[in-house]
Amino acid sequence: MKKVTIYTKETCPYCVMAKNLLKQKGVSEFEEIRIDLDPEVRQKMIDMTGRMTVPQIYIGDTHVGGFDDLSALNKGGKLDELLVG
Repeated sequence: MKKVTIYTKETCPYCVMAKNLLKQKGVSEFEEIRIDLDPEVRQKMIDMTGRMTVPQIYIGDTHVGGFDDLSALNKGGKLDELLVG
């Protein structure tokens, strides 16, 4: 299983939904980076993704996007493939 990195904030329902979906897919561990604790980390996320919203999810080196993007991959049957790689 590829490494999953997820940029989050404490009060973010979409972050919770994304983490729950990943857990349902068998991702037992992921790196969670809280952007609400460090403005420099938030800026790094924006620079990397071009987006200001959370969650921002990486599977391996692939930027998936936010929860809607993750969910669309799952519904399209491509999330499992991306996770296993």
